[in-house]
Amino acid sequence: MSTAEIGGVLATIGGTPLVALDRIGKGLRVFAKMEKFNPGGSVKDRTALHMLQGALRAGTLVPGRSVVVESTSGNLGVGLAQLCAYFGLDLVCVVDTRTTAQTIALLRAYGATVELVTEPVDGDLLGARIARVRELLARLPDAFWPDQYANPLNPAAHEQTMREIAEALDGRVDYLFCSVSTGGTMRGCADYIRRHGLTTELVAVDAAGSAIFHVPTEGRLLPGHGAGRRPPLVDTSAVREVVHVTDLECVRACRELVACEAILAGGSSGATVAALGKLRDRIPAGSVCVLVFPDDGNRYLDTIYSDHWVREHFGELPAPASRALAALP
Repeated sequence: MSTAEIGGVLATIGGTPLVALDRIGKGLRVFAKMEKFNPGGSVKDRTALHMLQGALRAGTLVPGRSVVVESTSGNLGVGLAQLCAYFGLDLVCVVDTRTTAQTIALLRAYGATVELVTEPVDGDLLGARIARVRELLARLPDAFWPDQYANPLNPAAHEQTMREIAEALDGRVDYLFCSVSTGGTMRGCADYIRRHGLTTELVAVDAAGSAIFHVPTEGRLLPGHGAGRRPPLVDTSAVREVVHVTDLECVRACRELVACEAILAGGSSGATVAALGKLRDRIPAGSVCVLVFPDDGNRYLDTIYSDHWVREHFGELPAPASRALAALP
């Protein structure tokens, strides 16, 4: 096996299950693409593998010599850290203050070096992360930046994600709900939809505090959902509709997923559930709706699932489970 080929634990990336969400369906056929079952715990494992494998095959990365440097809010960093450990590559992850303590601990457990930025540059923390990446690229010999925000191998990885969804449902996917950060998952799915002539309507789910599709209406606390600027990979022409979701709506939807479906999901997963709630009255009965769940909730135990954190930031707790999804917008 050459260095660029995959084996071992990396061979388990992809092929994640599609789970029926019967209890929140309410007249719709709702499914969740459960990306937490990738070995690094998120959809970003697909992105990390595609970008690094491409660079290894091209000779841009050389195990034992090259240093991978990337900006990340968390999940891509974990995916990269796992791959770099496997391929024998050094990794520096540039994170910011939204990155959870558990994610930072995971990065270090895999052997990555963590660089934390705390002050915005050009108005946002993403700008600060990218500025720090550029500094490191100039200082470190044999440094390589995968650049998840502009690398075409990012969306290319997610054509397979959409292929898995379409094949599992015999090509019938009426609505696909994707939360947006780099735009890679959304664009890759859109490329597959176009190429195969599917009639799927793509719903982009963005944070109310994100600048991807509008001027932010509030601050943004949760990592991995939204961005301080529009990444180059975001393809607005592919989007049927954009739904903006607040952090509190994400928290509420995540907790209701636990109560109704026994699924502990991350903030961007909860965002897709909240977005479905906002559009539910306009979606024809019997429609097949797929929600991409990017990661698991275990990285959010100190935030979304912490009563103390929720009260501190929002002054209230979500409605009790007995009121279930009726509490959603």
